[in-house]
Amino acid sequence: MSTKFRSGTLALAISMALGTLSTHAAEADSSKKAEQEVERIAVVGSRGAPRSVDDSPVPIDLIGAEELEKSGNTDMLELVKGTVPSFNVQTNPISDAASLVRPANLRGLSSDSTLILVNGKRRHRASVIALLGGGINDGAQGPDISVIPSAALKQVEVLRDGAAAQYGSDAIAGVMNFVLKNDADGGSFTVRHGSYYEGDGDTTEINGNIGLELTKDGFANLSFQYKNADATSRSVQRPDAQGLINAGNTSVSDLAQIWGSPEINDDITIFANFGLDLGNDREAYMFGNYSERDVRGGFYFRNPHIRGGVYSNDGGNSLLVADLDGLNNGIECPAVNITTDNVLGQADYGLIADPNTAVGQNCFAFNEMLPGGFTPNFGGNIIDTSITMGTRGEINDSLSYDISGSVGRNASSYVIFDTLNASLGPESPRDFHPGEHIQLEKFFNVDLVKELEVGIEAPLVIAGGYEYHQESFDVIAGDVASYTAGPLTDQGFGIGSNGFPGFKPSAAGSFSRQNYAFYVDVEAQYTEKFLMGYALRYEDYSTFGDTTNYKVSAQYSVTDDFSLRASMSSGFRAPTVGQANYSNVQTSLEGGLLVDSALLPATNPVAKQLGATELTPEESDSIAFGAVWQLEGFHFTLDYYHIEVTDRISQSTKYNLSDEDKTKLKADGVPNVDSIQQVSFFTNDFDTTTEGIDFIANYTTGLLDGDAVFSLAYNWNETTVDSYTAITGEGKVSRLENDLPNHRGTFTWAQSWEDINMFARVNYFGEFQGVHVDWIGTPEEPGTEINADAEVTVDVEVTYYATDELSVSLGAQNIFDVYPSKLDFEEQTGSPNNSWGGKYYETSPFGFNGGFYYLKATYRF
Repeated sequence: MSTKFRSGTLALAISMALGTLSTHAAEADSSKKAEQEVERIAVVGSRGAPRSVDDSPVPIDLIGAEELEKSGNTDMLELVKGTVPSFNVQTNPISDAASLVRPANLRGLSSDSTLILVNGKRRHRASVIALLGGGINDGAQGPDISVIPSAALKQVEVLRDGAAAQYGSDAIAGVMNFVLKNDADGGSFTVRHGSYYEGDGDTTEINGNIGLELTKDGFANLSFQYKNADATSRSVQRPDAQGLINAGNTSVSDLAQIWGSPEINDDITIFANFGLDLGNDREAYMFGNYSERDVRGGFYFRNPHIRGGVYSNDGGNSLLVADLDGLNNGIECPAVNITTDNVLGQADYGLIADPNTAVGQNCFAFNEMLPGGFTPNFGGNIIDTSITMGTRGEINDSLSYDISGSVGRNASSYVIFDTLNASLGPESPRDFHPGEHIQLEKFFNVDLVKELEVGIEAPLVIAGGYEYHQESFDVIAGDVASYTAGPLTDQGFGIGSNGFPGFKPSAAGSFSRQNYAFYVDVEAQYTEKFLMGYALRYEDYSTFGDTTNYKVSAQYSVTDDFSLRASMSSGFRAPTVGQANYSNVQTSLEGGLLVDSALLPATNPVAKQLGATELTPEESDSIAFGAVWQLEGFHFTLDYYHIEVTDRISQSTKYNLSDEDKTKLKADGVPNVDSIQQVSFFTNDFDTTTEGIDFIANYTTGLLDGDAVFSLAYNWNETTVDSYTAITGEGKVSRLENDLPNHRGTFTWAQSWEDINMFARVNYFGEFQGVHVDWIGTPEEPGTEINADAEVTVDVEVTYYATDELSVSLGAQNIFDVYPSKLDFEEQTGSPNNSWGGKYYETSPFGFNGGFYYLKATYRF
């Protein structure tokens, strides 16, 4: 049995395209370096025999295992971003659950507009919904691809074309397929350690892979990765915190609020891939994973003069003072007006803070417990598991089958540290478990492929199949202290763990739906030079009904070295079960002030009153055309795409609540209503058009007594919001259109000699909209946004092969320590400089942590 993973019967009918810079860079290294050559076919491929990627009607980036290893980053999101210019992902500080599972963007569309596959099979979603997703990803719920270790991968395929007619929901922007290694022998073990130039963010990773025989007719390929990453800080002291310190408050931290990457602990993932030859052209396969990690990141500083529901309820004019027995008993708690920059030094505060007086024994302010304010930390434990089992083979020479079933589960157990439930008074705990989200998905597929001789150049390939999908989203209630209304509730103190109130039992539950699909596609090689593909898919959902989508693609070889390709398709993205049913309370900055905001289901009465309607699918129409050209060591591809998406799903703008609204929310079981200032909901409210160009050029030559590969990749991408209402708002429109750079490019030089390899990549990031604390302003009230300058970063790695088995690499990302634009609000808007403690604009497409250097050693066997 061949241990090559067979693609013809596994994949759905997307005709393959050109491999890009990653493939060529991987091929530059000689086989003696113990790295197997990357195949120039893709698992996500033709229904017939594997087709050369150069002969296909749609473009794909094919990234080999060795290319993935050349990056010093250990996060799969960053690895792909460094290779595919149309793929963007940002560093997310103080971003609620989006800091636990970072959302990414292909071609400027939301993270759940890209379908994720492993070995050609649909990957389950993460349980995290990105409520603070930087505008583009607000409310997105995509899969968590950061759990996939590079050590487990043979290659990654990024299909840059709509494919909903083949795969169903989510494939509007494209498809990413992660192909697991299937070697039956050999393996590797790698240790990597790195740190940022500023001396923080220390990251240590250990990973390994081993291939074993599974009897004489099969393979078992096992991979693991374990890593820890310290937090980073790119912060300055907040002016309000410094003002408290200057006024004599000695309890305020030197950095009251941290902007940086979160701390990641005990990040372990195990992947296994099995195959067994059953004889008679039949085989069984199984693959799956177990992954777990703990994440902890920063949150906003709670000022001890003004934080609502804890220290003051009138914006800092007076202190919020509790009558602990609630009866006064002849002892009236005096009002404490905040008349100085440090209320701790005021005589009237001293009266209530002195436990030796009757007033002090009966009255309480949280300044006694936390005199310097407090800064919660938000985090969680993420557990991701999956298993896929199936069999495939040939019934006869012209008919093949693939039958499989999959189960995927992602659970996010949230934790918020160093905060309090103010309504519990001085008895409040400081750490809480606000609850848990669980995403569970089950899949069943039957795929059939038939080849027919009809008198054209090659047999007509007819593929068809059936898919069943069941999805559930569970909300698990938090610990009682995280949501309970304590004895001080009626005195105006906030309910629930401040910053992320726990899920009440009344909000807990399991929400589910089912859908099934039938699909058919045809691939016809009419002549030696002309290929066409056709696909049609019907899908029916138990919630909103059915949808039918199509795709037509073509490829024409003008000469042996030059070909043209094109595609046209429709697509859709179904609202997730979580988006349709999720409710939550979060703390965010609005107009520069901390406010508590509730996210409501679109079916909630208050949401309906504000204009919400039941969610329906997004729909898309895409066209693309391009060319492939080979010439004397050069390889070029140029592709244009145009994607129109209607009824896009996202989180609405935030609406201020009336007293009537609050009464309705209380009746509906929403926690902490009295301290909630705003509400939002998921909605289908706006339409967009995204268009762009991908250009790829590769050149292979001998250079400096070695072999060299030069690769250039460029992407121009522009999104325009065609229509929207006040539900979406101008601020979100600005973020959708401007946050990501319109121009991205990479230039790579891979050089190999007898015992040394060198890899260098220049990354270009065009101008982008810099935004801080999600505050997009208006003409009347300027926000934090600026037009940030274009930047260039450089990544370098040098590898020395000490023996055939052992190699040592030294490298750096962003070797010249380039940072995005510094925050300068005073110059830009007239607001105080660095009001919230950040140094750099957080929307930077290349991050804000600066240069990172690393050392790694790899042993292959």
